[in-house]
Amino acid sequence: MPGVGAIASQRRRRTVTVLCLLPVAVGTVYLSPPLSALVFGLAAAMGVYEWAGLAQWKSALERWGFTIAFAVLATAAYAFADLRAAALWLGIALWIFAIAGIVTWPACRPLFERRWLVAPLGVVVVWSAWSAVVAVRAEPNGSHWLLWMFVLVWGADIGAYLAGKRFGRRRLAPAISPGKTWEGVLGGAALGGGACIGGLAVTGVLDWTWVAVTLVLFAVSIFGDLMESLLKRAHGVKDSGSLLPGHGGVLDRIDSVLPVLPAFAVILASV
Repeated sequence: MPGVGAIASQRRRRTVTVLCLLPVAVGTVYLSPPLSALVFGLAAAMGVYEWAGLAQWKSALERWGFTIAFAVLATAAYAFADLRAAALWLGIALWIFAIAGIVTWPACRPLFERRWLVAPLGVVVVWSAWSAVVAVRAEPNGSHWLLWMFVLVWGADIGAYLAGKRFGRRRLAPAISPGKTWEGVLGGAALGGGACIGGLAVTGVLDWTWVAVTLVLFAVSIFGDLMESLLKRAHGVKDSGSLLPGHGGVLDRIDSVLPVLPAFAVILASV
């Protein structure tokens, strides 16, 4: 078990990393569409590279192959709006499959140990999320909506971490991620959901539909986090990478947002 000093040091690294990444992420949201798509695309490509590593594609050449496949799909989706729309629905369908795997774990473990399945799944999931960023950004007030969605997920992550550390007793999914608790879920809902519902109320947009949307998106974000934990458990990996001090890899930071983005893009386009 790590000592008190090691835990404190890790928390400091996490805090410094967050303080460095936050202005970059917010600034990218408000860049012009080609630049924002490119920056988010670079982060997504790193996520694909790490996802392939989780799937036990160990050589850099193999992992770059999946990353290049994502880049080709992203380029095509940026050029063709119909392909972006297809990516959103494909991503939603794959997340339904992934959630079924989470709910039935560990019975489905042999399926998620197959690297030929898991790595392409990651390419399409990340491609769908990136396509959703482009789609949301193209909507009226798209940059504001994109930031709203990120605040929901970031707030949920922070609230879950703080509440789980302080009050966590009842495990959410012990077979997949023993550290996640129902108390953390409530803390995430309070911080992330509360901040976003409050923001909608201040801007005069809030109604019961948006309350429901906020809660649904919050619930969906939990499955993104659990999916990465499932893959780590299936393949015996602790972190997706080591690029971000105190956090692990890029995928460890974007996992919760991956299922939220395509769902939010479809909802926003229909309201």
